[in-house]
Amino acid sequence: MDPTFVQNLHNLLLQSTTNDTIQLKAATAQLNKEFYKDPACIPALANIIANSQEIPVRQLAAIELRKRVSVNSGNLWLQVSQADREQLKTQLPEIVLRESNSLVRHSTARVIAAIAGIEIPVGGWPQLLPFLHETATSSQSTHREVGIYILYTVLETIVEGFQEHLQSFFKLFERLLQDPESAEVRVTTVRSLGTVAQYIDTDDKTDIKSFQNLLPLMIQVLAQTLEAGDEANARHLFDVFETLLILEIPLLSQHIPQLVQFFIQAGCNRSIDSELRILALNALNWTVQYKKSKIQSNSLAAAILDGLMPITTEEEPEDIDDDAPARSALRIIDTLATSLPPTQVFPALRAQIQQYFSSTDSSHRRGAMLALGVSVEGCSEYMTPLMSQVWPVIEAGLQDSDPGVRRATCVAVSCLCEWLEDECVSRHAVLVPAIMALVADPATQRSACTALDALLEVLHDVIDQYLPLIMERLSGLLETAPLNVKAVVTGAIGSAAHASKDQFTPYFQETMHRMQHFLVLTGEGEEIELRGITMDTVGTFAEAVGKDLFRPYYEPLMKQAFQGIELASARLRECSFLFFGVMASVFGEEFSPSLPAVVPSLIASLKQEENGQELQPLTVSDVSAFASGSSPANAISVEDGTAGAEEVDIDLDKALDVNSAVAVEKEIAADTLGTLFASTREHFLPFVEQTALELIGLLPHYYEGIRKSSTDSLLKIIRTFYDLSGQPEWQPGANVQHPLNQNVKDLIDRALPELLDMYDGEDNKGVVSTLCVGLAETINKIGPALLEQYYDRLCSMAKEILEQKAICQQDPDQDADEEAPEDQAEYDSVLISSAGDLVAAMANALGADFAQAFNTFYPLIAKYYKKSRSLSDRSSAIGCLAEIISGIKGAITPSTEPLLELLWRAISDPDAEVQSNAAFATGLLVENSEQDLSPQYIALLGALQPLFNLPADAPAPRLNARDNACGAVARLILRNASAVPLAQVLPVLFAALPLQNDLLENRPVFRAVLYLSQTQPDVLSQYLDGLLRVFAQVLDPSGPDQIGDEVRAGLIGLIGALNARSPEKVQQAGLGAFVPGA
Repeated sequence: MDPTFVQNLHNLLLQSTTNDTIQLKAATAQLNKEFYKDPACIPALANIIANSQEIPVRQLAAIELRKRVSVNSGNLWLQVSQADREQLKTQLPEIVLRESNSLVRHSTARVIAAIAGIEIPVGGWPQLLPFLHETATSSQSTHREVGIYILYTVLETIVEGFQEHLQSFFKLFERLLQDPESAEVRVTTVRSLGTVAQYIDTDDKTDIKSFQNLLPLMIQVLAQTLEAGDEANARHLFDVFETLLILEIPLLSQHIPQLVQFFIQAGCNRSIDSELRILALNALNWTVQYKKSKIQSNSLAAAILDGLMPITTEEEPEDIDDDAPARSALRIIDTLATSLPPTQVFPALRAQIQQYFSSTDSSHRRGAMLALGVSVEGCSEYMTPLMSQVWPVIEAGLQDSDPGVRRATCVAVSCLCEWLEDECVSRHAVLVPAIMALVADPATQRSACTALDALLEVLHDVIDQYLPLIMERLSGLLETAPLNVKAVVTGAIGSAAHASKDQFTPYFQETMHRMQHFLVLTGEGEEIELRGITMDTVGTFAEAVGKDLFRPYYEPLMKQAFQGIELASARLRECSFLFFGVMASVFGEEFSPSLPAVVPSLIASLKQEENGQELQPLTVSDVSAFASGSSPANAISVEDGTAGAEEVDIDLDKALDVNSAVAVEKEIAADTLGTLFASTREHFLPFVEQTALELIGLLPHYYEGIRKSSTDSLLKIIRTFYDLSGQPEWQPGANVQHPLNQNVKDLIDRALPELLDMYDGEDNKGVVSTLCVGLAETINKIGPALLEQYYDRLCSMAKEILEQKAICQQDPDQDADEEAPEDQAEYDSVLISSAGDLVAAMANALGADFAQAFNTFYPLIAKYYKKSRSLSDRSSAIGCLAEIISGIKGAITPSTEPLLELLWRAISDPDAEVQSNAAFATGLLVENSEQDLSPQYIALLGALQPLFNLPADAPAPRLNARDNACGAVARLILRNASAVPLAQVLPVLFAALPLQNDLLENRPVFRAVLYLSQTQPDVLSQYLDGLLRVFAQVLDPSGPDQIGDEVRAGLIGLIGALNARSPEKVQQAGLGAFVPGA
């Protein structure tokens, strides 16, 4: 080895440690040019690590040596002579044992790992493992620390080469986990196990068992780290456990109760640092998410809630971006509610809420209200019949003496409005005045405006009585409130406009005048947020007042939106994209001239890199770090693998924040592109191909929101493209009568295989649900031509979901042949319902040719109608069967008996939503089956009769059930009127008219009326006076079409005949305009 070469290299490394930027750049350039491309630098750097007196130089030499060894898959290392390589493999373990500085030791250990990654796979370093075992079991703790750390770094590099040694590693690890002197040994051993775990196969039962036996010791090491307040090592250990939670092999299964108990105890322990408590609670959140079947089967939800509720009472920081144990606890309650069956969550939570809300301690009442709010999303269906007991708590919370409780209650109201719209509308007389009072209170103003925003969004039919007061109060706040309050006030005004539609017109001009200066704000933080919300709000104004009134503002606001894109803010770009979508929807083809400017900006958004990296999925370690709330102390090291590369430390929190903002922007951009095509139609055609290709490219994106919006937009583009192709109306059946336009077919053949490939690996239920619903809508639009090539794959997909065997439904802790539990989370029911939509769409497209597939699907759908199933499951199962009957018509005949037996039970279901679907399905079965069901009429009419007995204030679901019962009775009459006791049935049927909710059922009802007028006019005549008033309502040209052209023509003909006999009655009913010749 040339001493001069080594000395010059040492001097340049020393120069590189200086703070002088000029010297640093000069040294780096010379190192890259004269040293780092020469294989002689490898032994020289090792010499410097061994002999330099300067710690920074030894550290830098170790970092650079690892790079030189690794560069180009070890090419430079292999250029070193065999003798020198052997000498280095002997010397480096000795060097690392002698090294006194821990940073240099660790960096040198990584050099050894890099060399091992090249040598061990080819059998070139047989001495390494014996050395590591000897060192890790040394009597000196520093040697043990070095030995296990080198083993850890080696395992990170080449676990596959060590598979046959795993059992001996497990024995070694068991000893090291109990090291009596060194916490570093114990912690590094846990980290080594985390690395090994990622390479254990599901079939390696012995390795799985050995790993599971070590888990209690691993938990013990984590407990010791928390007790010592060692945040850095605690983060490392939580990363390990979160990695174990993500893995598909059931390593943690037997220990989930123990792990949950430990995380709760750590999260509740106020004597340890808040950051450590947050880490424990985040790990518990991931445990609920990824091990929900074990949480469910062990009934752990109640115990978890017992531990979390005291944490919810703790103080929260003012900054919404700051984390705290209370916020972590509320996140876990939210995860419990959305991941587990509500039967396991809400009863236990409700008892806790009642206890805490009755406390004299205001922090307990505040915690109870926040817990109630976050639980609504996952338990809304289960809560609905219990709301009479919830509302008194809400009303008391709005009047509470403590402003913190009042603010928390506003949060709960916001959640209730989002998920229980009808319930909130029914309480408007209490909620609106109470919240308006809080809007006037500075202590609750911002929270109250947020609640008012959510409430106004749903008050469509009743907002008129409150609009003057609301606009007076909120308009004043636009002038006087602080910026952060102005933002929520602006959003609330937007919701008022959304709900009131054209009733907002008197307030439009003045409100636009007050808000316009918000659209030129450029300051970061609150100013940008207010500008973005204002852009959203003025878009809502356009939807409310219509394009004619909004037109004077169109051009200036489009300019503002483009200026927002140019500012370096993902939030403003997102708001501009939303605004473009709204403008296209409102102005339709008038928006077309803006497409050449708008579409490129959306495409550019889709193409942009995230955090300087090309689009790629987050790794397990990235996700684990994110879940642990990683700080800059847990930065990751990134190398590009080229000679002279510098190590770059990335703050993962900041990186993920940037990724998150840009990802949401892309989600909105993808969604907007579909809206633009649907609104501007043929004017968008020049952009279709590029748009489709960009959206297809985003289907593998790591963020589920982007996958969802790309899926939705792609299918919307296919439907719009089909609309523009001018195809004749399709006819049901497997034999396609009208082949697709070739361009439409090409688009389908490009997009659909990619969408179905995405499904094959998709682990997010929301994305799969979006795909199913979008496919169903697309099949209903395009018909059987879409199924020609894809029918088998679509059937397989729907079957998998209904069997709960899709990737997104799988649980690694559940045996392959084990039935999924019937009691499931409400979100799981949404996915099942969407699969039912897909099946029904295929039945609609194929008609009688779907009959064979129905035999496969019927038991899969029918199993969701059981008393033990949720309302959503029961309702969607019956609704799906109704749609299938409607689609395949007479081909349903062979299944008549089992269907009728099922529907009979469903008509008597305790929930009106199920009764409604059952009545609809029963009518369709009678109408379409070729089997004569008239012998069953009396029993069927008896089963339907209770649906007609409603109080005056009946809720909407019961009114809907009555409407569908009317449709069913009408279908019975149409099929065989002689089997219906008309004298008893018609008074009940006609007394239920006009229909109030399901207006489409007017079609069979009035077809029956016309049928009776032709076949039994004397029977009908006694009811005509009352029916004439109903005729006036269903024929009203200012309302929606309720009856279709054929029935409309028949009714007008009947009115003409009645006018010939009793013109005064026709005139009194307001039907004079419908008399032929009038």
